Amino acid sequence: MKRWGLIVLAACALAAGCDDDNSTGPSSTPLVFTALLSPASEVPAIGNAESVGRGAVQVMFNVTRDSSSNITGGTATFHFQLNDFPGTITVVGAHIHSAPAGVNGPIVVNTGVTGFQLTGGNGSLDVTSNPVDATLINAIANNPGGYYFNVHSPLNPGGFARGQLVRVQ
Repeated sequence: MKRWGLIVLAACALAAGCDDDNSTGPSSTPLVFTALLSPASEVPAIGNAESVGRGAVQVMFNVTRDSSSNITGGTATFHFQLNDFPGTITVVGAHIHSAPAGVNGPIVVNTGVTGFQLTGGNGSLDVTSNPVDATLINAIANNPGGYYFNVHSPLNPGGFARGQLVRVQ
């Protein structure tokens, strides 16, 4: 019985937090995505010294909307963390790519990160990107699993940890 009470409470909290009724104009609620990053999710899977470790990313699109609430553009804010990788790794790139799981695809949103050091195999970073096109934001919102985030290193220039995006808000 307690489980149902918690489920109802969580549903009520979610409904209350997702109220998009804004009589003064269109919603400015950001779109939020996450991904768990793993060397095993890279294509091909990483088999060298960087094959251990894990990570996570949160991507938040701060969108602009017109008077009909259509997305007209925005920026992406990234918070990613990497843990339990060996030694010191230099992150030479971190991006959103367009492709489903098991397929490599082109970069569609660049964080601009180059030369970020993981000390002792751990690190976290917050980054805001340049403006992102409304068409791309809508495409990611409508099919987040068709996009992935990964981080690149000199040892693995194609990426050493990857995860498909999942929308959380």
